[in-house]
Amino acid sequence: MGFEQCHPAINFIYFAVVIYGAVSFRHPIFLMISFLCAFAYSIKRKGVRALLFNLALLPLTALFALYYCSYTHFGITVLNKNFIGNNITLEALLCGASLGISASSAIMWLSSFYCIITTDKIIYLFSELSPKAAMLLSVLLRIVPRIKTEAQRISLARFAIGRGITRGNIILRAKNFIGIFSALITETLDSLICVSESMQSRGSTLRGRKAFSIYRFDNRDRACVICMFALITLTAMGISLNQTDMIFDPKIIINPITPMSYLFYFAYAALCLMPLALELRTQYRFKKARKNVNTYPQR
Repeated sequence: MGFEQCHPAINFIYFAVVIYGAVSFRHPIFLMISFLCAFAYSIKRKGVRALLFNLALLPLTALFALYYCSYTHFGITVLNKNFIGNNITLEALLCGASLGISASSAIMWLSSFYCIITTDKIIYLFSELSPKAAMLLSVLLRIVPRIKTEAQRISLARFAIGRGITRGNIILRAKNFIGIFSALITETLDSLICVSESMQSRGSTLRGRKAFSIYRFDNRDRACVICMFALITLTAMGISLNQTDMIFDPKIIINPITPMSYLFYFAYAALCLMPLALELRTQYRFKKARKNVNTYPQR
């Protein structure tokens, strides 16, 4: 059973927890666990494109850390002075690096979230609570790939009539780009209006309306919930004991690592690796079943 085949509530709760951890934790071990697990899972979901995108985040994280320490001045360990004479401190540099790693982890988790949480899952989860909010979220999830496809179509059509962004000098290229962008905005707004009118005519905002669903909570989902909430509970214990925090101002203060800390690290790592482990297990069982079928003696 792949992680996307779990119940939508499990998918949503899981990504809410790991994204919260990626954004709020400042301890270097928790940050690296979140970053590496998000890195691996996004590559498992999206392949080489995710690998290139994730590698591009690394220099951006380093640049952000340098930018942050150049204009934020706190800490007692002075490394150098910038061009206007302000101190560049080790505490500010590490704080910027932690913020950059946190943002990169959240971006990678969100890319996986976009692959797992589909529009029908959004409608299933939020249609009874707030039909309008559910419809808005489902449209927002669909709009990014639609904009990308529409931009490629418009660019190809304008390229065929000699108005592509690679034709002419710089001024003509800029004008062609503005024309493509204007057509894309017009097409996007028109499609959003059509979707809104279509769903309204189908009664999507009526009170008491039931959304079609193919999801049911089975024994596999129950097992996933038990494991996930056990790991979340252990991680929450680490939060309550300040094992996920780190102070940068005025000096670096981090809680000492105790034998109990390793339990919290293991719980958070197991939580972040849970979808990857589920998908690798499913892939292994599928290959094993195919191998058994191929080696079964034919009559």
